[in-house]
Amino acid sequence: MQVINLSATESVLGNYIREIRDVEIQKDSMRFRRNMERIGECLAIELSKSLKYKTVSTQTPLGTAQVSIVDDTIVVASILRAGLVLHSGVLAIFDRAENAFVTAYRKYTSTNEFNIHVDYISSPDLTGKTLIIVDPMLATGSSMELSYKALLQKGTPSKVHIISAIASKPAIDYLSKSMPEDSTLWVAAIDENINEHAYIVPGLGDAGDLAFGQKLD
Repeated sequence: MQVINLSATESVLGNYIREIRDVEIQKDSMRFRRNMERIGECLAIELSKSLKYKTVSTQTPLGTAQVSIVDDTIVVASILRAGLVLHSGVLAIFDRAENAFVTAYRKYTSTNEFNIHVDYISSPDLTGKTLIIVDPMLATGSSMELSYKALLQKGTPSKVHIISAIASKPAIDYLSKSMPEDSTLWVAAIDENINEHAYIVPGLGDAGDLAFGQKLD
């Protein structure tokens, strides 16, 4: 798996990452959601540079222009519920994309132990298409792996991309072994560790709760 870490190059993306991490700013859920959308937009634009293109003629009021447009059939898939806001940002760039949704959640067996459950999939046929799986936080990588395997029930994509705001180094190591060799991870920031609860450190907390409010376990 190829890893494209956008934080390796300084850009305005750093402003959005700082704000979603900031313990005071992230209390404003509307701003948190908008920053996550903007991160999705930035990552999607970078990803777009790797896609296939074709040249088409476009009639303007004054003549004809030759324009390169995306020649991939794209499906944007998000892992519910935390992925919805990042999904919205990606979809703002790939506005003609098809969409898929998967539930993958932690079911705790004890305070620090849990299993990942996947029990819902809504997806078009993925056969031969470019699949972009969206998840704001990659802590262990298990949810991403299981969601990808579940989506394969809907067909085999020609190319797989992962978009994430923050990924841990352990998750990247895990996905490098469990995802297709030619897949690509586009990530805005990489953190070194996860804690005993499998949360990314320093991370930002629970992205789903910050975007949509706390839930009952």
